[in-house]
Amino acid sequence: MPAPTPEPMAEAIVSLQHLQHNLSEIQKRTGEGVRIMGVVKANAYGHDVHKVSETLEQNGVSDFGVANIQEAIDLQTGGALKKASSILAFASPLPSQIPLYLQHGIEMTLCNRETLLAAESIAAATGKKLTVHIKVDTGMGRLGLPPAAAMELLRASEQCRRIEVKGMYTHFADSSGDMEFTRRQLSDFLSLTTEYEHASGKRLLKHAANSGAILSLPEANLDMVRPGITLYGYHPAKETDTRLNLKPVMQVEAKVVFLKTVPAGTTISYGRTWTAPAITTIATVAAGYADGYPRSLSGKGATVTANGQSYPQVGTITMDQIMVNLGTRSTAKVGDRVILFGWEGPSTAETIADLSGTISYEILCAVSRRAGRVFR
Repeated sequence: MPAPTPEPMAEAIVSLQHLQHNLSEIQKRTGEGVRIMGVVKANAYGHDVHKVSETLEQNGVSDFGVANIQEAIDLQTGGALKKASSILAFASPLPSQIPLYLQHGIEMTLCNRETLLAAESIAAATGKKLTVHIKVDTGMGRLGLPPAAAMELLRASEQCRRIEVKGMYTHFADSSGDMEFTRRQLSDFLSLTTEYEHASGKRLLKHAANSGAILSLPEANLDMVRPGITLYGYHPAKETDTRLNLKPVMQVEAKVVFLKTVPAGTTISYGRTWTAPAITTIATVAAGYADGYPRSLSGKGATVTANGQSYPQVGTITMDQIMVNLGTRSTAKVGDRVILFGWEGPSTAETIADLSGTISYEILCAVSRRAGRVFR
């Protein structure tokens, strides 16, 4: 007989139906004729890059964006993509990594002349062509060259027989807030692309819009958009006026593993930061900060859901468990599931992020492997 499989203590439930729904919402917003690049970096924001990419491809997405060459190879060789899809790695590569782009057919971000010359030399030695997207820094200040220098790089690339410039892109620094700055970024980018395309007679794939711009700046859709957080069910900022009907794709659940009734005056967890005001039942739930439930939530008023009722998390969040105040009327028992955040109950990744002083992106990405992914 096969060895029994342990019942999981904590799980991250991933709704592929919600993912499809969110993609549809984004497609309605951008309209026909605009390509969508599924941003699946950081293991698809913690949701599982292979299942997410497979689902996106089955629903018409053929462009994927990842952080670096390691993530690109993992996606390409993982078996999720069945069609001739494109994978763009956003990072500026190390010279030692360039052969891997050629070996695996990954599209490379090109940020400077030194990398261009190295790539041309390496590609020539292999007899292959390397597809690149040139990154333009219009105000993010992270990667890429300012427009004037980017123009020089574009012209230099024309002398490289083994480099195929497929696209140009930029990234907005505050597309959910300072729209005047964002429009200036877009204007600078379009001035460059228009000048180059007119002078060269070439037409490149132009992309700039992240989730915030998809919602707030439709003129930035260009040839392709790059939704990230909206795919996974959240808006990039509360300040965004345009709201889509998004559904969280991840729900994190854990099991009650211990119950005890304590008298008034009992202190709970490290540092004795919470004291029971009256007799109450405390549930110990098998998830902690090692599973992605942030310690910074301790004492901030976070709630969880058990049997359809909301209860407060109390005391310091520990590595492997949290404590929950059930009061005196709860019917919860050992083995019951508790929803930490997701589409059921009041807590979402956004509310958890607000309480802990971060953003929904970080909450989702922080859900660890110990919380096994379950797909529905």
